[in-house]
Amino acid sequence: MNNTSANAERLTAACVLSIIGGFLDIYTYLYRGKVFANAVTGNMVLCGFHLAHLEWRQSVKYLFAIFFYALGIFIAEIVHRKLPAFRKITWHQCVILLELLCLAPVCFVPYGEFDFIVNALISFVCALQVQTFRRVRGLPFASTMCTGNLRSGTEALFLGWVGRDPGEWRKALHYYGVIVCFIFGAVAGAVLLHCWGRYVFLLVPAGLCAVFGLITTRRELASWRRSFRKLRRFHA
Repeated sequence: MNNTSANAERLTAACVLSIIGGFLDIYTYLYRGKVFANAVTGNMVLCGFHLAHLEWRQSVKYLFAIFFYALGIFIAEIVHRKLPAFRKITWHQCVILLELLCLAPVCFVPYGEFDFIVNALISFVCALQVQTFRRVRGLPFASTMCTGNLRSGTEALFLGWVGRDPGEWRKALHYYGVIVCFIFGAVAGAVLLHCWGRYVFLLVPAGLCAVFGLITTRRELASWRRSFRKLRRFHA
């Protein structure tokens, strides 16, 4: 594993991404029309429910979120395949920058009429994130949903209990730690958004900036500084 990949699998970065995932889920459900933007299963169920009741307009907003989630997976793979030729920035860093570009304007969009656009953007971002940040310390994980994390964590807990294996105990702690972070993000989102309003959403881009810093190596920072100095000399 190279240094960049190791940084992208840091437990701290995974925890921050999970907090962001919990925040986004509660945000879209409570304030953007009861849509689950982080994962598509709930949206598929709700889409089917409204189709069964011939509520075409309601079903479309869920289909829109599902489509943009699939689009996010597609774009993440394009970035992954095309980026290696450009060595100044990694796949993970590029995805974080793309997430920032999509999410920074969200808090300035009023609640109501344009919720479907916001939900589509957040679904797109969550798909980018879950497709890109797939491991923490070598273990598979998801930062925008917790079903798989709960399954893997409980399996590790059982194996640690049966086999008295410290490695399995550590796996379980990693998974349950990520789950706690996700729940914390949902709780914090519900409380802060209720108390301080929609501009609290700017905490999400701030968190992504923190993740960008966590996954950036010292060698990359030094390389960017050299490039910046060359650019300044060129323009001088």
